[in-house]
Amino acid sequence: MKFIVDHNVGKLVKWLRMLGHDTVFFTGEDDWVMVITALREDRILLTKDTGVIKRGIVAGGRVKALFIESNDSHEQIQQVVETLELNSHPGLFSRCLECNTLLEERTQEQVKDCVPPHVFRIQVEYKECPSCGRVYWKGTHWQAMNEKIMEIIES
Repeated sequence: MKFIVDHNVGKLVKWLRMLGHDTVFFTGEDDWVMVITALREDRILLTKDTGVIKRGIVAGGRVKALFIESNDSHEQIQQVVETLELNSHPGLFSRCLECNTLLEERTQEQVKDCVPPHVFRIQVEYKECPSCGRVYWKGTHWQAMNEKIMEIIES
């Protein structure tokens, strides 16, 4: 599934990218641009803005949209997962959390100059974003995110 997320529920962007979903963060002023982008790119629009939900093209079902009810980011991602049945996770941690690009596997030697020395000594699996150059590995931060995701998916 592909998403476009309104600025009023922006924390959903990283959650959905962690789950492996192509997710665009809309920060523009003109909601109409967001709606048209959702239509053109076949994205599900996620928002707390009732005005966006009431637009004819959205209310009529041409643009798929989900009105996010809670202000709490944990409850928001739970709503999306439950409503859209996102309970499988084959693409878990496959996208860059910053720019949405699909990550590529890297060897330890390829990232030697990109990671802290202690990380280089203890980690052997790496992924890198070919667009922004950010490097990811399965450290304690990854473990904490993975636990939260599993908790959300399984609840």
